[in-house]
Amino acid sequence: MLTIGELASYAGVTVRAVRHYHAKGLLPEPERDHSGYRRYDADAVVELIQIRTLAEAGVPLGRVQELLRADEAGFAAAITDIDRRLRAEILDRQQHRERIAHLASGEHLALPLEVVEYLDHLRELGVDERIVQVERDGWIPLAARSPERIAEWMARKRKLITDRQFVGFYRTLSQALDRPREVQQLVELADELAAYITQMANEEGEHYVDDTGIEPPLAKLMDRLAFDTVPPARQLIALLTERGWTGWTRLERVDPPPAWTRH
Repeated sequence: MLTIGELASYAGVTVRAVRHYHAKGLLPEPERDHSGYRRYDADAVVELIQIRTLAEAGVPLGRVQELLRADEAGFAAAITDIDRRLRAEILDRQQHRERIAHLASGEHLALPLEVVEYLDHLRELGVDERIVQVERDGWIPLAARSPERIAEWMARKRKLITDRQFVGFYRTLSQALDRPREVQQLVELADELAAYITQMANEEGEHYVDDTGIEPPLAKLMDRLAFDTVPPARQLIALLTERGWTGWTRLERVDPPPAWTRH
């Protein structure tokens, strides 16, 4: 007859595991002898090894007793079902790992993959990281509010950044971030940008300039995000307004103020 420590040693488990299996009703707990000890026979060793083997194979403890008592056909059916469940769980965990890996960049936390790829492309084009951050912060509320339109908006963005002149505007603004007192650079950028937008409106139609349909309150919120991160952007929009266009998130044609009111 064996003590609980000897039983655990022969079966290759801990005493704590034996007591756990007792609590789960998987392994019968013998009565104490006259000395107050529980004694186990050889059958208990075999049964404990079977329990350990099933548990290590991934069989839920709640089904171990079912398998121990099953006939050959029942055992095979139960194992097939458990295997199916384990494969589904493995697939689910793999998907979780992929999501965790995507989150490593931080941007994947709140943005679709196609937007993240667009932001990475801006970086490859040499756009300043602060401007990329403005783009990212703008896409976050857009993706949350209108996920069904992301593909449409991204197609428009991808088309724009194939235009070397348009990408040049990004780069010029990037340079202005580190030269806030060089107003002339922003004035020249406003002139070029206004001419570009006007040409686009004449060729494609004014509806093409801004057909995003973003609600004004959301557009204002996104503008504030941009102006807080890239202060020269506010000044650029003021200069652009003098040239007949306004808006960072939503471009709109406006009547320029009289020349004597301009600064």
